[in-house]
This record gives sequence, structure tokens and C-alpha cells, in this order.
Amino acid sequence: MPLFQLLLIALIQGITEFLPVSSSGHLILLPGLTGLEDQGQVIDVAVHIGTLGAVVLYFWSDVKLGLLGLPRALTGRIDTEGSRLAAGLIIATIPTVLFGLFLHVTGLSASLRSVAVIGWTMLIFGLVLYWADQTGKESKTAQDWGVKDAILMGFWQAIALIPGTSRSGITITGARRLGYNREDGARIAMLMSIPTIIASGTLLGTEVAIQADAAVARDGAIAAAMAFVSALLALSLMMRLLRSISFTPYVIYRVILGIVLLVYAYA
Repeated sequence: MPLFQLLLIALIQGITEFLPVSSSGHLILLPGLTGLEDQGQVIDVAVHIGTLGAVVLYFWSDVKLGLLGLPRALTGRIDTEGSRLAAGLIIATIPTVLFGLFLHVTGLSASLRSVAVIGWTMLIFGLVLYWADQTGKESKTAQDWGVKDAILMGFWQAIALIPGTSRSGITITGARRLGYNREDGARIAMLMSIPTIIASGTLLGTEVAIQADAAVARDGAIAAAMAFVSALLALSLMMRLLRSISFTPYVIYRVILGIVLLVYAYA
């Protein structure tokens, strides 16, 4: 694959994975609107690995806390901050895994990859994010995150398997509705992405491992490295901006893009 296309894919994935604008929707739109060759699942897996590395590095103190608490969480001893975080991340991932398997087995995941679907989800869930952000209280912090909220945010996250919804956007929406402040709501949403990306990457990775050759593996490594850098920069910028602005700029972008896509799809 040409280096320019790899760079473009990596930048799109890296920038949009953690912003509430849908990375999967943008990656699906890229070949459909530009005429470029579809990047395929190998590159998809690679750029997701890159963004996974970025979020792990950025939130390493939280990740380390969760890893240390994982043994206690797995044995049912949810009595420390680390074990509560680990248990919450596991619980929040279950609805996404189950819904993802359902879409994969039934073949519905392929039928949802259309410009019209992405246009509607961009528009609708952008407006839902605006509503949640403007009306949600700011009475909770990340330390208040427990099993009940993890379950609820897990169901919100499962909706993100519909292209154009945005995993980070929909989980932030859920967090704001539950009363988490913007920064901590985004922090929880980003941490929730770690087991989700691992689960989706494992599913796709097992399917493409046999097909991959040396050239494809090289392209994947390049794409992963560039996605890591762009994702780390985008994540750092968003978390910094959330201290002073709301999610409204992202909503405006989603609404405009959604309308444009719907006009394109139905014209």
C-alpha cells in the first residue's frame, strides 16, 4: 500500500479514535468517498494496536492501578481502588463483546457499513451528546465509578458498534448522563477503550493472521507506529481542552458531516 495512504489511514484513526467523532465511520468513508483501495482488516487491526498503545501510555498510572487490582477482581474481592477499576472495565466490556459477536455471526456488521447509516448516526448521536453534555450534572468523579455505572456505560458503549456512532462519544454521553464531570467522564471512556480494543483486535487479528505476508506485516507496522503518534497527540489535546471547553465543537462537526453525508447518500 502506498505510504501516503498508510499515513492518511493512521492519521484518521489516531485523531478520531478518542475524539467523539467516530474513527470507524471515517475509515469506512475513506475508500467510499475518495476511490482509494479499501485498507482491509490487517491495517484496521494495526492502527487499532497503535491507538491502544497511545491510551495505555497516556493513562499509564490508571492502567497500572487496574492491572495490580486485576487478581483481586478476578477472585471476587472488589475491595480496593485497583480491583474496583479492573472489575468495572471487565463488566463494561461484556455488552460490547456480546453485541459484537452477534453482529459478526449474523453478518449485520457488513450491512451497516454504508454512507447513509454513518450520516444518520453522526447526526443523531452528535445531538444526543450535546443534550447529555448540556443537561448532565457534574456531581461525580472517576473515584465514584462502580459496578452499576460500569454496567450502564457498557450498554452505551455497545451502541458504538454501529458505524458512525463513536465509541468515545457514546461512552462520554453515558458518563455525562450519569453525572460525571467532563474530564473524568472522558477519562473513564478512554480507559474503557483498552479492553474493548483488545477484544476487537483479537477477533480481527485471528481472522487475518493466516492471510498476512511480509509486505502486509510491514505496512501494518508502519500504520501502527503513525497511528500511535497521532492518537497520543489527539488524546493529549482533547483532555487538555476539556478543562476549558465543552463538547460543542465536536457536536457541530458531527452535525455538519452528518447532513453532508445524508445529502450525498440520498441525492
